[in-house]
Amino acid sequence: MAAPAGAAAETEPPVISVRGARATLGARPVLRGVDLTVRRGEVVALLGANGSGKSTAVRSVIGQVPLAAGEIRLFGDPLRRFRQWSRLGYVPQRTTAASGVPATVREVVSAGRLSRTRLGWASRADKEAVQRVIDLVGLGDRARDSVSALSGGQHQRVLIARALAAQPDLLIMDEPMAGVDLASQEILAHTLREQVAHGTTVLLVLHELGPLEPLIDRAVVLRDGCVVHDGPPPEAVGQHALPGHDHVHPHAADEPLRTGLLT
Repeated sequence: MAAPAGAAAETEPPVISVRGARATLGARPVLRGVDLTVRRGEVVALLGANGSGKSTAVRSVIGQVPLAAGEIRLFGDPLRRFRQWSRLGYVPQRTTAASGVPATVREVVSAGRLSRTRLGWASRADKEAVQRVIDLVGLGDRARDSVSALSGGQHQRVLIARALAAQPDLLIMDEPMAGVDLASQEILAHTLREQVAHGTTVLLVLHELGPLEPLIDRAVVLRDGCVVHDGPPPEAVGQHALPGHDHVHPHAADEPLRTGLLT
């Protein structure tokens, strides 16, 4: 996948197009008319405080959360008619690689390649693709190990390798750095740099930019289910520095003022 020229990307349908998205969880409105466009080759970060609707937005994009109103298109096709799921890799938020089932690193990552295998038989090319992404995330020496023996950061690397095994055109990651040690964060940043260099489009839900900051083309900030910023990433990513943050707080006199990161 070669990275497109800017002009060429503008003439194509967006990889992700969200228009007027409204969604509820239970009776609570979570998305309140969200618009989001991600073009081929872009790396877009979705930022905002907890409860702002970030994870619901990406889960709506992949069809896990139905919309009450609005429209989503992937690669130009309405979501309800989209069938090319091998073009999309998804890393969910805070899950485990094995889900309680004993499995090796290679077995878990190979599962991500199933959409490209024929009749369930892994070809030499399939096996090479799986090994390549295992090496890419720095787990080549752990390929035969059970994922139950891995650290939290290594689990996250396995999930990312699984998403990359099918060589997707679009990679969506929900809080990939959450709870991950610094060494794994650096490896994940390197992995994403490799994918972006080959033209992969990336949408990231992030708590803070961290080592990924140099890769981010655009930041979309949500607040209370609405887009309050779509443009260059904020220089500081603390909640109080985000565009659209209300600097007048209704804190009670005996309530400590909350500062710091997006909490």
